Amino acid sequence: MTEQKPSGPLAGIKVLELGTLIAGPFCSRMLAEFGAEVIKIEAPDGGDPIRQWRVLKDGTSLWWYVQSRNKKSVALNMKDPRGQEIAKRLALEADIIIENYRPGVLEKWGIGYEDLNKVNPATIMVRLSGYGQSGPMKDLPGFGAIGESMGGMRYVSGHPDRPPVRIGVSIGDSVAALHGVIGAMMALRHRDATGGRWNGKTGDACVAGQGQMVDVALYEAVFNMMESLVPEYDFAGVVRTRTGGALPGIVPSNTYTTKDGENIVIAGNGDAIFKRLMVAIERQDMADDPQLARNDGRVPRTEEIDGAIQTWCSTKTIDEALNILKAADVPVGKIYSVKDMMSDPQFLARGMFEQHAFADGTPIKLPAITPKLSATPGETKWLGPALGEHNAEVLRSLGYDDRHIAQLREDNVI
Repeated sequence: MTEQKPSGPLAGIKVLELGTLIAGPFCSRMLAEFGAEVIKIEAPDGGDPIRQWRVLKDGTSLWWYVQSRNKKSVALNMKDPRGQEIAKRLALEADIIIENYRPGVLEKWGIGYEDLNKVNPATIMVRLSGYGQSGPMKDLPGFGAIGESMGGMRYVSGHPDRPPVRIGVSIGDSVAALHGVIGAMMALRHRDATGGRWNGKTGDACVAGQGQMVDVALYEAVFNMMESLVPEYDFAGVVRTRTGGALPGIVPSNTYTTKDGENIVIAGNGDAIFKRLMVAIERQDMADDPQLARNDGRVPRTEEIDGAIQTWCSTKTIDEALNILKAADVPVGKIYSVKDMMSDPQFLARGMFEQHAFADGTPIKLPAITPKLSATPGETKWLGPALGEHNAEVLRSLGYDDRHIAQLREDNVI
């Protein structure tokens, strides 16, 4: 792999990733996509378990190539004091440390936030865990599924006459990761506003901005997405429950089935949009009904409105329904599979797929990077690396010579 010149809005920012699977690695992935140098520490005996998750190519997960693009992999035995010392040196040099171990693991290795902050006051550590760094549940193992359940998302997902369902992706982990990115950027801004990066010195000669810990609990990140759940219960005693494909209290906004068995989403909940929708489905009576002119009048008649829309959809193919409603300027859309996405003109016009190749030349498409920045967009510089691919490069940057690196490899430290 050729050396890449730093570029992107985060060029010059060093990130140390200490974590596995989804929340921590997704958080650092986004920083890597926008130019940060991300060094990922992995266990030498197999690395991050996500390397073997889902669909594989030659034993490596296709997900890995996305989740770890632009990262540098260092295989490091964290049970060995020499491995812990290397991690600590990397952490003290980093602008941001991202970790998603169970609370207390880093402290056991001597690289907890307080340990690092004593030396480098500008330390920024993003800590992602199931329940956060405090509270009676902090030491329990926490996964995205638990966070989604405890944070309220699962309770409102699915149909009212069936048990709650999960969304088909690891949404709890991913939402937590995005909170981690936001927290890291706010902490970085504060550090720079209060003195900037640590100058590497201690005592009176120390110059550093104010770092901080960003404490992200998975259940709290999900809870943050739950809109008006709390005031509705506190003020009115309303416990929001499952409503299938509908958006509760906002009418009409639901999923409907067409004559050919396809499913579409129709969002006619704006007052003017509702009137256009009713005209389009040939229900002038409902378009002119004064009770239905506003959302608060439509909510009590949700079942009637949804029934009228479904009756109309049952007489139309999906293409007919889409064409009629789009012509009426009603928000409507097909529910896309990945197959639909990869041939869709909007996705293609926005460049939402990137063409790359594996080391053996096999072509592979990856999702493009978002958000889209006009002046400093993100980019994919390389796909997820081989385990320990950057051992020598990173260790040399710390001052280790080839003899020392060879000894560490012989002793199974790297």
